[in-house]
Amino acid sequence: MVHRRKLRLLVGAWAILLLPCTKTVAGELGVQPASIVLTGPEASQQLVTTLLSADGESSDVTRVVSYEVSQPTVATIDQRGLVRPLAEGQTEITIRHNDHQLVVPVDVQGLQTPAPVSFSHDVIPILTKAGCNSGGCHGKAEGQNGFKLSIFGFDSATDFDAIANEGRGRRIWLSAPERSLLLSKATAQVPHGGGQKIEPDSYHHNCLRRWISEGAQFAPTGDEDRHIVDLEVEPQQQILLRGQSHQLRVTAVDAAGNRHCVTAIADYETNAEAIARIDSTGLIQVGDIPGEAVILVRYLDHISCCQVTLPRPGIEFQRPPETNFIDRLVWDKLQRLGIIPSEIADDSMFMRRVFLDTIGTLPTAAETRTFLADSTPDKRARLIDQLLERDEYAIYWAMHWLNLLRADRTKVSPEGVLAMQRWLQRIFSENHPYDEMAREILMVQGNTSADGPGSFYKAIKEPDELGRSLSQLLLGVRIECAQCHHHPSERWSQEDYVGLAGFFTGVKLKHLPSGKEAIVSRGGDDLPHPRTGQLVPARALGTAPADFTNIGDRRRVLADWITAPDNPYFAKAIANRLWAHYFGRGLIDPIDDIRATNPATNAHLMQALTEHLQQVNYDLKQFTRTLLNSRVYQLSSLTNSSNADDYQNFSHAATKSLPAEVLLDAICQSTGVREHFDGWPGGYRAIEVWDNRMPSYFFRLFGRPVRATVCECERSDEPSTAQALHLLNSPEIADKVGARHGIAQTLANSDLSDDEIIEELYLNTVSRFPDEIDRQSVLQAFRDLGLDRRAATEDVLWALLNSKEYLFNH
Repeated sequence: MVHRRKLRLLVGAWAILLLPCTKTVAGELGVQPASIVLTGPEASQQLVTTLLSADGESSDVTRVVSYEVSQPTVATIDQRGLVRPLAEGQTEITIRHNDHQLVVPVDVQGLQTPAPVSFSHDVIPILTKAGCNSGGCHGKAEGQNGFKLSIFGFDSATDFDAIANEGRGRRIWLSAPERSLLLSKATAQVPHGGGQKIEPDSYHHNCLRRWISEGAQFAPTGDEDRHIVDLEVEPQQQILLRGQSHQLRVTAVDAAGNRHCVTAIADYETNAEAIARIDSTGLIQVGDIPGEAVILVRYLDHISCCQVTLPRPGIEFQRPPETNFIDRLVWDKLQRLGIIPSEIADDSMFMRRVFLDTIGTLPTAAETRTFLADSTPDKRARLIDQLLERDEYAIYWAMHWLNLLRADRTKVSPEGVLAMQRWLQRIFSENHPYDEMAREILMVQGNTSADGPGSFYKAIKEPDELGRSLSQLLLGVRIECAQCHHHPSERWSQEDYVGLAGFFTGVKLKHLPSGKEAIVSRGGDDLPHPRTGQLVPARALGTAPADFTNIGDRRRVLADWITAPDNPYFAKAIANRLWAHYFGRGLIDPIDDIRATNPATNAHLMQALTEHLQQVNYDLKQFTRTLLNSRVYQLSSLTNSSNADDYQNFSHAATKSLPAEVLLDAICQSTGVREHFDGWPGGYRAIEVWDNRMPSYFFRLFGRPVRATVCECERSDEPSTAQALHLLNSPEIADKVGARHGIAQTLANSDLSDDEIIEELYLNTVSRFPDEIDRQSVLQAFRDLGLDRRAATEDVLWALLNSKEYLFNH
C-alpha cells in the first residue's frame, strides 16, 4: 500500500535564518515617487519606501518608517504611506527610519476650482471598489432588489441611467445630495442589505456627494481626455521571503498623457491565496508555502498584474540528471524556489503510471513481471514507444475527445457519435498531426453520420455558441463572459465575442432525402452588437476584420488563422492540455483559461513546450514521448520535507483519481470478470463505450461527463463518501471478486502457494511485488483468521481494490 511504502526524507539544512523586513541594517532609504503633485480633492498618492541593505537586498518599510508633514494643513499622510490633499499649496513629507531620512516635496493644486466629477472615470471606480457592481451584488444578471448595474461597470451609460433616471430619479437628490439614496444606503444610514459599503465623510463619500451637487453629470467637458489608455503596476515582479510584505503602487495613464495614482481605488485579487494574499489597499503578504502567485489589479476596464515569488532560502540544491529540456527548465524553477525534487519513481510505480496515463489500462501481472525483470537501461523509453503503438492508445484518446466534442447521443444520434468515434480512433491510430485534426473540426462539411467530426455541428448550432466553444477547445480562451459584458479579467469585449461568432453564420444543417442531415457552409452575414445594434465585422480574437474576398466558407479564414505558426494560443493550448493530462495539473490552470492575468507557473517551460510541438509539426505521439521520457514525469509521488506542500511546480508526481471508465476497466481486469453493458454485446471495455446516455450507476457516481460542455472540468475527479461506500459494499463488485471463473477463485484453486497467490494479487492490482510488511500482514488472512483459501484470496483482493494505492494513479 502507498501508506506502507518507505519514504526517504530529504531534509535540507537551513543555512540562514529568515529575518523580518523591519531589521536594522546598514544601507539607504529609497522612495517612489520622489515628488508628488495632487490635483483635485479626491487625488491621492501612494508612497512606497524601501530599505536597501548592505548586501543589496531591498525590503519594503512603507509601514515601518515615520512620516512628518511640514505644512499639515496642506496635505496628510497615513501610516500606510497614502498621501491626500487638504488645501492648495506646497509642503514636504519627511520620512525617517533609524538614522536615515528622506524628504518628498508635495504640490497640491486644483482644490478651489476642481474639474467636475465624471461618472465614467470617478464614480464607476468607487462602485467597483465598494463591490456594488460585482457578481454577488447589483452586478449579477438579475440585479439585486430592483437595482441592476453592469458587471464591474463595463456599460457606464446604462449604469448612469440606472442611478440617475430609474425609479423616477429617486436614487439621487440634486437639491439635497446628502439625502440621496445612493449615499444613505452606501453609508448604511438607511437599512441596506449589503451593509455599509462606504465610510461616511471618506474620500469616496465626498466624491459621490460632489458629483451629485454638481448636477450628476455623465461626461463633463474634457471627459474624453480622461480616457484611460494604460495601467501600470509597480513592481511587476517581486521576490519576498516568508513573512514579508510589499506595497503595490498603481498608476493610470490617460489619453492626454497625465498620470494618476489609483492605488487606493484599484481592485485586487490573488490567484494563490496560500502563497500570497493582498488586501484592499494593495499590500501583498506572503505565507510559508514556496511558489509563485499572480496579483491581479483591475481599474475600470484595464487589467494588469504583479508576479510574486516566494522562495525557500537555505536549501542546498543539487541538480538531478536531465533527460531533455523539460528537466532543465523545471530544475531551474525549483532551484530558484529552493524546492528539492523527489527521487525518481521505481519501476513499478512508473510502469503503472505510464500505462494508466497513456492507454487507460492497467498492466497485467505478466507484463509487470517482464518489465520489472528487464535490466536494460532503455526499458522505460521502449515501453513508452510500445504503449503509443497499442490499440488502446487510440481508443483511450478517442474517449477523451468524444467528451470534448460533445458527442451526446440524444443530440447528434447514435450513428453520429459512432461515426465520430471511428474518426477519432483513426486520427490517433494513424497519428494525424493535430493542426490537421483541428482543421477537420473547423472545416467539416457533408453528412453528419459519415466518419468525421460533423456531429459537433449538430450538438452546437448557434454561431455564437460555436465561436465560444471552439475558442475554449482549440485556443484555450474563454470568451463566454464577453457575451453580456466586457470580460472581467481579460481584454475581450462584446465586439470580440460577436466578431468571432460571425465566422459561423453561414453554417447550416441541410436535411437529406435519406432522412439524415448534412453540414453546409456558404457565405454568412455579420452579426449585430447586442447593445448598440450595429453590425460587427467578423474577426478572429485580437485581429482586424476578416477579408472574405473569394472565400466561400467563412470558416476557412478562421482555420487559417488558428493553425498559423504565429497564432499565440493554438499550440500553447494543446501543449498545456497534454501536460495537464500527464502531470495532473496544467502549467496554465485551468487548462482552457489562457490569458495574461492567468500566466503559466513556469513561463519558460510553457514557451519551450509550445515551440517543441510546432517543431515536431504537431505530432502528438512525438510530443508525448518527450513528456514521458523526461525525468520530471518519472519522479516519485512520494514527497520530501522540501516539496510536500508544492502543488504547482512539479517537484513530485501528482496523485490523480482514475477516470470512471478507467477504474471500471481496472476492476474488471483485476477480478477477471468483464462488465456487461445494457444493450451492448459482450467483450466491450468501458473506454470503448461511446454511448454517454447508457444507464450506469458506476459511471454516474464516479463522474463520467455527460458531454454538455467542451470543458475538461465537466469530468468530476473529486473522491466522495458515496464512491467509497459503493466500492466497499456494492453487490456488483462483490460478485466480481467472488465470481466462479474470476481471478480469486482461479488462484485459490491453483497449485500456487499462499505466498505466490499474494504475489500474483499484488502484481495484478497495484503492479508491484508485495514488500515484507505487506506479505506478513496479508498472510494472516490465510493462517490466522480461520478462512478457507478461497475466502482468504477474495478478502485480500477486495482489500487491494479498496486501497488508495489501487484507486489512484500515482
